[in-house]
Amino acid sequence: MGSASKYRRGDGGRRPDGRWRPDGRWRRAGLAALITGAVVLPLSAAVRPETPAPAPASLAPLSASTLDEAYAANRVNAAEAARMAAAHHDPDRAATERRLAAPARHLLRFDGRGSGRVTEVLGDLARADRVAVLVPGSDTSLDTYGRFHAAAAALHRQLARQAPAGTRTAVVAWLGYETPGTVSTTVTTTGRAEQAAPHLRALVTDLRAITGDGPRISLLCHSYGSVVCGRSAAGLAVDDIALVGSPGTGADTAADLHTRARVWAARGGDDWVENVPHLDLDLFGTTVGFGTDPVSPAFGARAFAAGDVGHSEYFSPGSTSLTNLARIVLGETKAVTHD
Repeated sequence: MGSASKYRRGDGGRRPDGRWRPDGRWRRAGLAALITGAVVLPLSAAVRPETPAPAPASLAPLSASTLDEAYAANRVNAAEAARMAAAHHDPDRAATERRLAAPARHLLRFDGRGSGRVTEVLGDLARADRVAVLVPGSDTSLDTYGRFHAAAAALHRQLARQAPAGTRTAVVAWLGYETPGTVSTTVTTTGRAEQAAPHLRALVTDLRAITGDGPRISLLCHSYGSVVCGRSAAGLAVDDIALVGSPGTGADTAADLHTRARVWAARGGDDWVENVPHLDLDLFGTTVGFGTDPVSPAFGARAFAAGDVGHSEYFSPGSTSLTNLARIVLGETKAVTHD
């Protein structure tokens, strides 16, 4: 029989909009994973003692004139957090925070409590013409911040190489929310993204207060970060939203994001997220999954080439994905390549 008959039998398959119709076995396996995660993961996390840290520094409202003051206050706070972590016998956390407290680091926000929150600026934000905001996905925290910073630094270097003469750029690495664990129930729902959205919107408001309305701001959203961007997009004062390695945004189409920004999407040839079912399944009142595949024609984003990168390699130096992301940030949309 044809695909329509298969769809009726419940054996699983693609819907016309590119989303996945899960079969009974997937439903049972997914439900078992949810139950296991709901019971086992919270219990295992509860036995890990939390590393102490001071409350965030009190800052004046952010503007170009208060930027250096904010950087200095957050470096002092990070240094105190490092001392507390060392006293608590957490050398890895202490080392990360000492690096963040270095004079060359520009922390727009810092909170060392819990899994940690960091908003770091690379470049001269107050004078930038083009600003890129990196929104990370699952398993990003102070304990893994090094790899996130490396991605931001690679983008910053790429922008410097590709920017036309006289164009000033800045990158903002935004770890401003509690990211879900890759192996957890939270990574399959929009809950963490909905909690994060007001904070991402507040960041964009801060950036506009610092830079004014002239500079172009782009959100580069990786993996679960694309769900955060999807939940934040409506009416947001940004020019471009690029989704890479995305499991979906929680919206059926790009138009459903209700944004004036250009919406882009790419997936690398070696990215395992291609095999994630694109569904939105209601389980006990909770929606599991994130809807239409952003790189599918049904979603309606501007698909661009990412090459053969894997899920964690979109910001790898020399990659097609990084080159195209830099073109998007710079507004060189005609130069963006496509598969």
